[in-house]
Amino acid sequence: MCEGKNHACSSLCVWKLGEGAFSNHPGIISSLFETSASCFFSFMEGKKAGVERLPEEKPMFLEISNPMDYHVGLYIRLSKEDENEGPSQSVQNQESLLREFVQEQGLSVFDTYVDDGWSGTSFDRPSFRRMIDDIETKKVNMVITKDLSRLGRDYIMTGHYMERYFPEHRVRYISLLDGIDTGVDSTANDITPFRAIMNDMYAKDISKKIKSVKRDKQRKGQFIGGKPMYGYKKHPTEKNKIVIDEEVAPVVRRIFALALSGMSCRKIAAVLNQDGIPTPATYCGWKVGNPGPYTGLWSSERISEMLKNETYMGNMVQGRMVKISYKSKKCLRQSPENWVVVEGTHEPIIDPETFQKVQMLVNSRKYTRSRTYDFLLKGLIFCHECGYPMAVLNRKNAAGEDRLFFVCRTYQRFTKVGVCTCHSIKEETVNEAVLAKVQEVCQAYLNPDRLRPIAEEAVENASKAASCEAKMQALQSKITALTTHLDQMYMDRLSGLLSEEDFQRIYQKATKEHTVLEDRFKNLQEQGKQPVNTEEKAKALVKQFLDSALTRRELLVSLIERVELTEKKEIIIKFRFSQQETLS
Repeated sequence: MCEGKNHACSSLCVWKLGEGAFSNHPGIISSLFETSASCFFSFMEGKKAGVERLPEEKPMFLEISNPMDYHVGLYIRLSKEDENEGPSQSVQNQESLLREFVQEQGLSVFDTYVDDGWSGTSFDRPSFRRMIDDIETKKVNMVITKDLSRLGRDYIMTGHYMERYFPEHRVRYISLLDGIDTGVDSTANDITPFRAIMNDMYAKDISKKIKSVKRDKQRKGQFIGGKPMYGYKKHPTEKNKIVIDEEVAPVVRRIFALALSGMSCRKIAAVLNQDGIPTPATYCGWKVGNPGPYTGLWSSERISEMLKNETYMGNMVQGRMVKISYKSKKCLRQSPENWVVVEGTHEPIIDPETFQKVQMLVNSRKYTRSRTYDFLLKGLIFCHECGYPMAVLNRKNAAGEDRLFFVCRTYQRFTKVGVCTCHSIKEETVNEAVLAKVQEVCQAYLNPDRLRPIAEEAVENASKAASCEAKMQALQSKITALTTHLDQMYMDRLSGLLSEEDFQRIYQKATKEHTVLEDRFKNLQEQGKQPVNTEEKAKALVKQFLDSALTRRELLVSLIERVELTEKKEIIIKFRFSQQETLS
């Protein structure tokens, strides 16, 4: 049962269970949980009614029989929410209580670990991680906290450390006010999971209240973020308000002016990089964890995001990211319809008319770069110098035919900055070199005699499954559909729905496909006139497979991890097995 004064604090509840209570009373676990919940709800209601904590908190009676065997780590945690509960939860109060206990027991303190301002729902705290490191190096073999909630409020992770981690590392854990001591067999230890659940429920309740308050402030147009949008800063005197940052506001106006003149986002970024304008991250002093070749440079993505942000015309835009859970720091990006937008909350940098004109210009380019190209080494080829994927460009040769070229993506985006070099090379040149090397490596494994029985079986099964007549009918249907498609495409060209460039590109592709289908149809007609020779057909099938197997993308992805192109046009192939080749 629970004996606590007015249920004012869950940590003061002393649980009394006689020996053999679980075996003598089958329903004890159910009633125990109900009592725990009752205590928690009474505790929460007591906080709402303004019930104060008891002025004096005494640890339960604990005695250490062999104090010289332990090196103690005193762990203290105080979150921002705990500060509102009065001085009893303060860092000084916790340390005083712990020091008094170790002095009475004659224990040796190795170090004191304090996480001030850190939530108990996460165990990624600096001092806690430092204590774990000391446990790993066997410098600490006893951990003492004021109560279980100081260790953490996530009942899953709290249980992990108490039930698994501490015992596995031979660490004795003591919670003074809860009477928990993993070094002795105590009934207080049996109730620990319920205490952890109650602490977790308290954290969840606090999280809901904080989220509700923040959402209410967002709907009122009050700024609750850490850093305002580039071009603004926090009001020096009024909380939850932003004002124009005159130091960088001219840069924002310049970006919109360049966009209004018809300049693309990529060109705007190149202009700002050329003029040495600091990026928003550089201006704010944000530290980048893993700096790369793009660090400190304006990008087209950043410019596009700024041009679409309504904050610049005086509207407060918030709620674009939402945390997955109160136990996790990960956030999910919200769709624009779920954003919280409040109009007219601050002074605009860009007038609404200019902002709307820029939106129309940005939206007009939305579909101009939707064309993509499929090529054999897609997703496999990278720049050797900067490590980023190679981009592919379509260029016409002297005969007017389309040709694909690989270029370094970093060079393509930041040409004038000189971060990397062009690395330009024909796609077919790289393909030929890679396929030649793959064929050389795999030649020993491609034995026609081993493949022939498989091919003969496939020929027999195919002969039974379908006749040449059925295949010819299918081909004829495809040819008819493709002819209709060509006619429709020609009509679209005449009506102006299709540009000349797109018409020529699609027409050439469709014409080639039409020719291939007609050739296959003629071959089937010839085959239908001759008797089927299974052996000869199997040989032809094996030869066809050997000729085409190494050009299949599925096989290349299975064999090759990545292909790197150097500045000197050398091709480095990294296979998925233990072999690496450099081709000049």
